[in-house]
Amino acid sequence: MAEGQIMKALSGFYYVESAGRMYTCKGRGVFRNKKITPLVGDFVQFDVINEEEGYITKIDARKNEFIRPPIANITQAVIVNAMVQPDFSTRLLDRFLTVLESKGIQPIILVTKKDLANETILEELQEIKQDYERLGYTVVFTSLEEDEDSEKRLTDIQHLFKNEVSVLVGQSGVGKSSLLNRLQPELTIDTNEISVSLGRGKHTTRHIELWKVHEGLVADTPGFSAIELTDIKAEELSDCFVEIKELAPQCKFRSCLHDQEPKCAVKQAVKEGKIASYRYDHYISFLKEILSRKPRYSS
Repeated sequence: MAEGQIMKALSGFYYVESAGRMYTCKGRGVFRNKKITPLVGDFVQFDVINEEEGYITKIDARKNEFIRPPIANITQAVIVNAMVQPDFSTRLLDRFLTVLESKGIQPIILVTKKDLANETILEELQEIKQDYERLGYTVVFTSLEEDEDSEKRLTDIQHLFKNEVSVLVGQSGVGKSSLLNRLQPELTIDTNEISVSLGRGKHTTRHIELWKVHEGLVADTPGFSAIELTDIKAEELSDCFVEIKELAPQCKFRSCLHDQEPKCAVKQAVKEGKIASYRYDHYISFLKEILSRKPRYSS
């Protein structure tokens, strides 16, 4: 019996690293019977067949997990946004932050393509950057173009990955694969340019894999422009917005959803400009989305 971590999953095979060696493993039938799927990032126990192959027999308890993308035991998520091409979206950023907060995963906000943004966009985004930094988030503006300052820019973000198991999230075309290639050139991960007619990139990442990057592990994930809130209940949503969570105890009603209720400390803070109105608008939009979804019944 050996122990290791799944570094890649592809076509029903799981590539498990153990004591510096990589084993190509299959999962035992017991997982299928229990409808359990091993995920990249899982710590597992496996029977060694030979120097290259094995069978996974047990999956250790997970700290967290995503189904889309299928990955487990993440310590931080780097939300990659672009300033332009595609345009920066606080709504999409807040969707990612909401899901990450619900799973207890530390977020870092990385905004690329600074070289393509004009002064007006830079000024607007600088104000937004300050909003999120006041909430305690790390926000980094960068460019992936190669020039005399590119090495310094890379150095400024390399330390973010040390001793972490990071996942890169964000819609297609924002530069996730390009970022990994710049951080670790030997990876040569496929990238595609933005489609001018569609305003979005093609999905270039076909599977989930953990890469060793600057003394940490990083997963590149297929790009997606929406992330589901299916695991979050209406009464839990306010805990995913740090400024709302902080003020919620001051509301008159303990069960306040900060929508229609009277004497709501959160709504008062929005009126007074203490909470960014766009953040509150996103909260209300997500709340309505959660309240309107059909209940799921277990069989």
